[in-house]
Amino acid sequence: MPPLERLSSPHRLKGEESLDEGLRPRTLDEFIGQKRTKENLRVFIQAAKLRQEPLDHVLLSGPPGLGKTTLAHILAAELESNIYCSSGPVLERPADLAGILTRLSRCDILFIDEIHRTNKAVEEFLYPALEDYCIDVLLDRGPGARSERIALEYFTLVGATTRTGLLTAPLRSRFGIILRLDYYPAEELCEIVQRSARILRIDIEDAGAREIACRARGTPRIANRLLRRVRDFAQVQGKDIIDKEIVQFALDQMEVDSRGLDDMDKKLLLTIIEKFGGGPVGINSLAVAVHEDPGTIEEVHEPYLIQQGFIQRTPRGRVVTPIAFHHFGKKPPYSHQPRLDFKHPDNP
Repeated sequence: MPPLERLSSPHRLKGEESLDEGLRPRTLDEFIGQKRTKENLRVFIQAAKLRQEPLDHVLLSGPPGLGKTTLAHILAAELESNIYCSSGPVLERPADLAGILTRLSRCDILFIDEIHRTNKAVEEFLYPALEDYCIDVLLDRGPGARSERIALEYFTLVGATTRTGLLTAPLRSRFGIILRLDYYPAEELCEIVQRSARILRIDIEDAGAREIACRARGTPRIANRLLRRVRDFAQVQGKDIIDKEIVQFALDQMEVDSRGLDDMDKKLLLTIIEKFGGGPVGINSLAVAVHEDPGTIEEVHEPYLIQQGFIQRTPRGRVVTPIAFHHFGKKPPYSHQPRLDFKHPDNP
């Protein structure tokens, strides 16, 4: 994945992993939002404890920055188990996965981030581990090669993905618990900002927290990042308390508008409006026009723009909606489609 350095990107910036770690909730009670997901997880965890069995394999899906990794660590804490973390692109060979699986103890958790990017050979090697809790290891090569089955401890695989559609059906069917995380409403993001401010020892007014929440694109990771950057502006200007005025000034300086759109979001929308007449336009043509990778547009920018109603995906390409025209103060092009009340002159 190409490096993403924009402030409103849901991916982490370099050097901020430790700060995100300090703000991460440790228990389900501390985790704000995703109410239905939390309630279901609480039931599944309690049932597994009562049966003294490992939790069934869990698949967490949703856009980046919503708390999939956090929930994986919370599961380990609630189950009082160890957690071993990896990611799909890192697991290049079955031997890489075998070394991890053989170290797992009973009820331990193996967390694989971006599991949809796992190598096909590694994925197939994982199947017997998920179903039968064993792996087949090939010893030697050539005519003397033989396969030996190694038994594994009962463990729980927690997979996280931002692209559920890229998961193969055999892998997806082996997860007993499938949960999807959705974007957060502004009210819950406001609670997250206030909680993070307390941890970072930042004095912030309710109005300031709400302003950050409204511009955070429904993503806690972005909300926490904006909070830290607003703190920088407040300290430089000698403000002891972050109020709505300093938040608006700081975010305007960073080109994050009132709907949470950053410079690339605005560039995408304005390019479709000004260069392609509002669309439709194909993703590759749009990527060339804005000098951005098509995958980055689809994974990072489009989900929020579609969720907010700025863009529609059609069979012919991307089309901006009247909401986008109104946001930029532009007039939508005249529609050549006849109105429903249109009467032909020859048929009054």
